[in-house]
Amino acid sequence: MATPASALDVFDKDGVRLSVDDAVATVSLTNPAKRNAQSPALWRALAEAGRSLPGSVRVVVLRGEGKSFSAGLDRQAFTPEGFDGEPSFLDLARGSDQELDAVIAEYQEAFTWWRRNDIVSIAAVQGHAIGAGFQLALACDLRVVAQDVQFAMRETSLGLVPDLTGTHPLVGLVGYARALEICATGRFVGAEEAERTGLANLAVPADELDSAVRDLAGALLAAPRDAVVETKALLRGAAGRGYEDQRLAERAAQARRLRDLAGLAD
Repeated sequence: MATPASALDVFDKDGVRLSVDDAVATVSLTNPAKRNAQSPALWRALAEAGRSLPGSVRVVVLRGEGKSFSAGLDRQAFTPEGFDGEPSFLDLARGSDQELDAVIAEYQEAFTWWRRNDIVSIAAVQGHAIGAGFQLALACDLRVVAQDVQFAMRETSLGLVPDLTGTHPLVGLVGYARALEICATGRFVGAEEAERTGLANLAVPADELDSAVRDLAGALLAAPRDAVVETKALLRGAAGRGYEDQRLAERAAQARRLRDLAGLAD
């Protein structure tokens, strides 16, 4: 998945590059030599990317350079020395409950902003998307995958749990039983199963991934922005509302749209 030639870089650091081309932003993982393995520094850069989006951006594309989207957490995190300038995970485990909770919450910020109502996020996923890589793809609204994709949630094999916000969207997409089986076994999920079960919106040959994502982004930009924002908010809230509450939310959203179209909005 390539960044458009017309895009302007906003920043490029710690394995993350943010580029903006009019209404489309591209967030790239830029360490293909390590299969875009993740670290706390990368997570902070991802969180900064969300804070740095210009107000004109409507669609955000998340991609990984090289053959793999992201192989997940860099195993250096589990060594006694950890990463330079960072506490090792072993050191974190020795902290208080409050300290450990605060650190994990900070890490999660890299995964939370992709579902903001004012943008639609698309993960373009090729090759391996393992553990934190799988959860980063799940953080996005939509996923377009190459036919060589291999999703896996391997945290349990390390004695851990998926804690980077991936469990909620996974259950929502494939259901509790399949989500449990995927997480507890750590098995790989390929493109055909991902598309069939709803993990992927579309599966395409690897050499068509760029064009498929561009086409989807263009289709998302065709509708008026406020209508898409209201619709996304309705759909995101639907799971937490009863039928009658959702009907009420629909009416309120439509009233806002009608008044806006009539020039009567505040």
